[in-house]
Amino acid sequence: MSNRRKKNYKGKGKKMSTQFLKKVLIRAFMRDPKKRLDAKQLKRKLKINNSKDAIDHALKSLHDEGVIIFVKDGKYRFNRQSDHPLIFRDSAKNTVTGKVDMTRSGAAYILVEEGDDIYVPMRHTLNAMDGDTVKVEMRNKSNNSRPEGKIVDVIKRAVTQVVGRVWMHKHYAVVHTSFRSQIPEVYVKKEQLYGAKDKDYVLVSITDWTKSQNKSIWGRVTQVIEDHNPAEIAMNTILINSGFELSFPDEVLKESEAIHEIYTDNEIAKRRDFRAIQTCTIDPATAKDFDDALSLEIKENGHVEVGVHIADVTHYLKPGSALDKEALDRSTSVYLVDRVIPMLPEKLSNNLCSLMPRVDRFTFSAVFTFDEKINIIDQWYGKGIIHSDERFSYEEAQEYLEGKEGEFSSSLLKLNEIAHALRKKRYKNGAIAFESDEVRFKLDDTGKPIGVYVKQRKDAHLLIEDFMLLANQKVAEYIHKKAKGQEIPFVYRIHDEPNEEKLQDFIAYAADMGFKMDASTQKQFAKSILELSKKAKENELFKMLEPLAIRTMSKASYSTDNIGHFGLALTYYTHFTSPIRRYSDVLVHRVLFENLEGTNRWNKTQLQAKCDHISAQERKAMKAERESIKFKQVEFLQDKIGEEFEGRVSGFLDRGFFVELIESKAEGLVSFGDFDEVYNVAENKLKATGKRSGNEIVIGMPIKVKITDANLETMQIEMELISLVVD
Repeated sequence: MSNRRKKNYKGKGKKMSTQFLKKVLIRAFMRDPKKRLDAKQLKRKLKINNSKDAIDHALKSLHDEGVIIFVKDGKYRFNRQSDHPLIFRDSAKNTVTGKVDMTRSGAAYILVEEGDDIYVPMRHTLNAMDGDTVKVEMRNKSNNSRPEGKIVDVIKRAVTQVVGRVWMHKHYAVVHTSFRSQIPEVYVKKEQLYGAKDKDYVLVSITDWTKSQNKSIWGRVTQVIEDHNPAEIAMNTILINSGFELSFPDEVLKESEAIHEIYTDNEIAKRRDFRAIQTCTIDPATAKDFDDALSLEIKENGHVEVGVHIADVTHYLKPGSALDKEALDRSTSVYLVDRVIPMLPEKLSNNLCSLMPRVDRFTFSAVFTFDEKINIIDQWYGKGIIHSDERFSYEEAQEYLEGKEGEFSSSLLKLNEIAHALRKKRYKNGAIAFESDEVRFKLDDTGKPIGVYVKQRKDAHLLIEDFMLLANQKVAEYIHKKAKGQEIPFVYRIHDEPNEEKLQDFIAYAADMGFKMDASTQKQFAKSILELSKKAKENELFKMLEPLAIRTMSKASYSTDNIGHFGLALTYYTHFTSPIRRYSDVLVHRVLFENLEGTNRWNKTQLQAKCDHISAQERKAMKAERESIKFKQVEFLQDKIGEEFEGRVSGFLDRGFFVELIESKAEGLVSFGDFDEVYNVAENKLKATGKRSGNEIVIGMPIKVKITDANLETMQIEMELISLVVD
């Protein structure tokens, strides 16, 4: 089940009637049917003003009515078999809207806002594809079966364009698509080929969808792709299949080109002037869009003033403009291995908004004053103007932190000292320190990977992260305090608690691996994760536990209903620091600015709709990034067929197990079909056991494999077991 956003129930913030309270509680259980909840948790999560005793009474009533099942220690979970009238789903016609999660068999699950995912057999999927938004008609089911339905309408397509190769026929052309596209082929009338010839690679827009599984899909060619490099085609296909446009519409580009860099005295007078204060940016060496800058000023009384200066995108991006609509539609920049597809046109992202060195730039700034003990004693938010003195790569900044002398050495060292104090306090309060490997590639001039390495996170990276986290936290707190009990609709970055069953499975498995987890409280859980990260640096076996721990966690998302951020152990959190690449931050800037002096409450329903869209786009962008990494890993191993590598068992399917290679982090499949006995995979997918021998293969086990295939078309790596490795 994916993480569901919390609904804004009418009546929240005041005492509810028993009947309405029961309805609210039912919806809370339906959002995550496996989760075990008690009265105290529900009161906090849903911000219910009714007493704990009143909630307990409602829970017992729902238990008596068969809606929920008592587990233990005052906790309940949803009864999937309940036919209580309050659980009726959508309308008189019993339909529900959701997103398609297609399986390999051709059947689908429909992910819905509330309740269980709905199973749709292949014969009832209509012409829907993975990621489409559809309407499902619920079907009658017995009490012992899963929810089942039939797709009756496709409301919105996830994919509207494809990349492929043209094959000419007498009266029409067929475009055979590339690289794991959901759509194997598209028919094109000859007059709609845009000049494409036989065997050309093209971009096709879908114009006519089939109404069943067996009819043809038609489209028109919108671009002939001159570069036939397989990697180029694959990257474009990944973007298109994820729903991202490769270029900006002419209207959007025209608007961006009409924007000019003008710093009038009148505009500067409205802003706080930071240009005389030493300021710098620290970013990746290849970065072109500089979202954030830091300034530091030591006051006469010894207090230190740190400015977190963020690109003032909203100065140029006007609500209702074609630029703004396009930015919302994209919602995020997409970072693939060898390219960036920006949220904003280059003139804005890499020029006007970017906080480049040695030029004036408009900002939205958060300024924090620290005393001698590094406590925040004052803070300020508002529009500013800066003049960045230097642009550092992370590597250059790290040299100063490791002893290099220079103009910025004392400032960077002081910023690092404060960052360490902020980090220590955050971990003490229960923030979880997940350390997952970030794979990076060395590419040749053609974009082919010639090396793979894991990005190292040193103090220079963490320093920036610490101050961005601080600004995000404090901005969210400011809006909450400004509301004074009367909600100001806002864009929060939320993160729910872990799934209880997944967490317990992980704790049991970690214990089998020799690591004891304590999840009795959030602080203890965070402390255990921190200890796991330390042990993982010393022992590769424990390193395999980290991604498993991450899988127990809920997904972070954007919402107007604030439930806090579990991973950071923060009650209030948002995204304020990257408006060049995230539309969520653009919205945060607008709401914050309109509430600096007066109070302005946006329409919460409309704001939530934007949050839902942005969260969905973020998930698509993350998927595209993962697929681009996977492609480059396969490409890297293509000329290494037959070579042997060391790795670790990283996951299981019924037909085999995955191995992650130590060096490249590439993941491939070893088939059980190559073994001399049947292996049964455990229900929790953490180990497999030989039916005859009783031998166990477990996640994290060191192993040596041989690469037998690396297929760019399917992006699959196949491996053969050579031997188990003794650590």
